[in-house]
Amino acid sequence: MDIYEDHTKSLTDSVRMSRRGFAVTSLAAGFAAAVSPVAKATITTDAEGLTAGEVKIPVKDGTIPGYRAMPAKGSHFPTILVIQEVFGVHEHIRDLCRRLAKLGYYAVAPELYARQGDVSKLTDINDIIKIVATVPNDQVMSDLDATVAFAKSEGANTDKLGVTGFCWGGGKTWLYVAHNPKVKAGVAWYGPLVASPGMGGGTAPIDVAADIKGRVLGLYGGLDTGITAENRTQMLAALKAAGDTKSTIKVFADAQHGFNADYRPSYNEAAAKAGWAEMLAWFKAHGVA
Repeated sequence: MDIYEDHTKSLTDSVRMSRRGFAVTSLAAGFAAAVSPVAKATITTDAEGLTAGEVKIPVKDGTIPGYRAMPAKGSHFPTILVIQEVFGVHEHIRDLCRRLAKLGYYAVAPELYARQGDVSKLTDINDIIKIVATVPNDQVMSDLDATVAFAKSEGANTDKLGVTGFCWGGGKTWLYVAHNPKVKAGVAWYGPLVASPGMGGGTAPIDVAADIKGRVLGLYGGLDTGITAENRTQMLAALKAAGDTKSTIKVFADAQHGFNADYRPSYNEAAAKAGWAEMLAWFKAHGVA
């Protein structure tokens, strides 16, 4: 059975369902309050030549907001799921979708905490983590399946399906590739690799290494104090034990966690540009282009 079949069949019913129980029904404007002030290095990608904006994505129990960008001309574009960092689908994540759309992709980022809470206006990272820690992994996988079904309904080419995620979303990237065998390639930016009790624990990438099957490139900072060299070594060992000789981890020695986040002090321009090029090459090599 098609992994998206039940989502596709229920699109109309889902739209009709009440939004009661959803804490977030639309995306907040701008950047997450927790990262103020925004750095001067922030990259802003315009929407010229694109169809871009907020969308409502039907899921099993209603709809969740998301951001979608694609070229204004043409159709059947390769699909990239963009999985939010811990701060949700704020302006940085939306800008990343536009950057991908400028390269010919249909890029879509669903708001994956929509039921649990709105983190956009929270200024204390500990308050954000309290919400994020309550988001069940099964819910995330189901919402990502629904997002692929939504992309397909808009004419995107989901046979050429890639996924990329950042921070929290980097960890979910590994997990979604393991969950969905139709994903051709994933690129995980500084995502957790082992279970993190402070983020709710649960299934971690290292637990699903046997199901990844050569499709994930991990991009990590050598100065990241949260995701250690030991964690990376453990993940590589798990992949090797599973017979996966193609998935790999690239380490940028002088980069911190969040090195692609150009709106934050952690931004490392050289690592970010190199990582972006690595990502595009990985997608192309795996047929997501």
